[in-house]
Amino acid sequence: MKAFLLAAGLGRRLRPLTDHTPKCMVPIAGKPLLDIWLDTLHRAGVDEVLVNLHHLPEVVLRHLGARKGPPTVHTVLEPELLGSAGTLYRHRTWVAGDDLFLALNGDNLTDFDLRDLIDFHRSGDAVATLTVFSAEDPTRHGIVEMDPAGLMTGFIEKPSEPTSNLANAGMYAFHPSILDSIDPIPPTDIGLHLLPTLVGRARILRVGGYFCDVGTPTAYKRAMQDWRPAVLR
Repeated sequence: MKAFLLAAGLGRRLRPLTDHTPKCMVPIAGKPLLDIWLDTLHRAGVDEVLVNLHHLPEVVLRHLGARKGPPTVHTVLEPELLGSAGTLYRHRTWVAGDDLFLALNGDNLTDFDLRDLIDFHRSGDAVATLTVFSAEDPTRHGIVEMDPAGLMTGFIEKPSEPTSNLANAGMYAFHPSILDSIDPIPPTDIGLHLLPTLVGRARILRVGGYFCDVGTPTAYKRAMQDWRPAVLR
């Protein structure tokens, strides 16, 4: 199985920490966030991971060069950012012919078992499965609406007047056919451009366990305090 780990962001909100450290390399309890994700993907049965790079790529490459063990990691440099959906589209041939692939935002921290996402996706016939969590401030997230059967009926990125608190958790299972819906001219974003095309065609799965977007200093500090108890549950 293959997965995209989207890690090319500049990490502006985490400055000055990210002035010299890519966001995917920030340490959580002494371990780079990137390694936490790679270990999680390996446990879920993912054999190959494509990691996109842009900000301070040499730091990531040096770390991966010294890393031992699975999964196999492929890196792709984006001199100009393609956007999260643009990265998927650019490398669509890598997953062509697969029954599904995962796409994950590399700046999230979670103990969610990705096998639950894979099993849930395979239990239905939808072309996509989105994970969601209950957001304290829905205006800061992509907000999902769903029907009683768990089918996505609406998606709005950072709405000023949210109609629910179900926020996009940035972990997806996709059938490769959805890549045909992406505008080939970058930059294109999963939330802004791809997910609205999947309304009525994607299923929703709530994230269990610990989940935190570590993209701000406040969230990062909270993650540093909470992570050990979370992984020990």
